[in-house]
Amino acid sequence: MHFRKIILQWGQIAFGLLIFAFGVHLTIFANIGLSPWDCLAMGVSRHTPLNYGISVTCISVIVLVVDLLMKERIGYGTIIDALLTGNFTEMFNQLNPFPPNDSVWMGILLIFAGLVFMAFGMYVYMSAEQCCGPRDSLLVGIGKRMSRCPIGIVEALILAAVLLAGWLLGGPVGIGTLLSTFGAGLVMQLVYSLIHFEPRHLRHRDVVEISKLLMTGS
Repeated sequence: MHFRKIILQWGQIAFGLLIFAFGVHLTIFANIGLSPWDCLAMGVSRHTPLNYGISVTCISVIVLVVDLLMKERIGYGTIIDALLTGNFTEMFNQLNPFPPNDSVWMGILLIFAGLVFMAFGMYVYMSAEQCCGPRDSLLVGIGKRMSRCPIGIVEALILAAVLLAGWLLGGPVGIGTLLSTFGAGLVMQLVYSLIHFEPRHLRHRDVVEISKLLMTGS
């Protein structure tokens, strides 16, 4: 029973990340500015020998270390997130048959549509309770320490801090960057209020716990 349930949860995680990646693709296709995390990575790449891709990886590792210091768990959801999200996003980027967006207003609509898909995708994959990717674990970890603050506000505060760091390092900032920073938390709060979801109430199981369940074969 455990084996079948865990496999189904892995499928749920993959499906949630597929939805999330489609949302990320929409924010990229909007073509009106980088996300705060991408802005930070670009800023880091301008002041170090690291290229953009390696900067993204290094930032993710640093965030993961912070997650561990906050005693957030590392589970199969974390691993699946690392393996699939970027590849899913690239798949949507490659499959998109439309020419690059050149309308600011369409870009704004795409940004907000993307944020809705991202929030819902996070709900789907977090609900499997097998831990989160580094950035989502950071959100949950800080959110637990700001328990009276709505989770959407916590997200907005984190993104604002990331954006400030990226801007100070010379990362590019556009209207899409600002919309992603301050709109993501608002959209997240709205979506989670509608579906009655609170990520801080989940009980995640880490790699060790799930592996023990798998080895029982029951």
